[in-house]
Amino acid sequence: MHRTISTFIDQLWNARTDEDFANAMATTSNALELPCFAYLALQKTPDVKPRLISTYPARWTAHYLEQNYGLVDPVVLRALQRSEPFHWGIDVAPACRTPRVHRLFEEAEHYGIRVGYTVPIHERHRPVAALTFACDRHSTRFASRISSCSAVLLLIAYYFHAHIHRNIVSERSFDGVILSRREIECLEWASLGKSAWEVGAILGLSRNTVASYLDSAKRKLKVRTVTQAALRLAAAKSEKQN
Repeated sequence: MHRTISTFIDQLWNARTDEDFANAMATTSNALELPCFAYLALQKTPDVKPRLISTYPARWTAHYLEQNYGLVDPVVLRALQRSEPFHWGIDVAPACRTPRVHRLFEEAEHYGIRVGYTVPIHERHRPVAALTFACDRHSTRFASRISSCSAVLLLIAYYFHAHIHRNIVSERSFDGVILSRREIECLEWASLGKSAWEVGAILGLSRNTVASYLDSAKRKLKVRTVTQAALRLAAAKSEKQN
């Protein structure tokens, strides 16, 4: 267990993207023999979709967000109301379910999400996120692992959220597009004519890692070249200053 937690902490310190965070948690949940996880961070305004990082099937998470299931999901609603971790499942869902909630549980089961254990994350008595571990069926093994690791899972949930929050704080929005600190750093150095290798040497990153950050920034800004991305970044900065 000590090695699992140590690896988890190391991965979180080096995580910068949602994929990095997903890999860190996936490595840990696999080591604890928990099949899949989902971290849902609530947003301050209802018009912004919640941040979801998980190993649930991509088609299911996309559908879940598209349908705004978070507004009616009994698991999410309970996590909003109470801070104690809890078990849930299709067989223990609220008796007075609406047709939409019934459909939610049936669709989740279709994607292999039948039972789970959720750790609500509250700050200053306010719900901010939840971390769930799920399984495709009721099993003694799953229940046993949850029971034996309950204290560790609570620690993992809060530690995971804290590091994601740290990463969010280091992100900045430009013209409605959120870029990570590393993406901004790489773009700024590239705009000064530095190659990916030179930027890597300056920031202590590999050439491939720098290239990955630049590619990510281009995709987010919807441009084809690093020069175009750097120009958009510079224009957004200038607009903010005016």
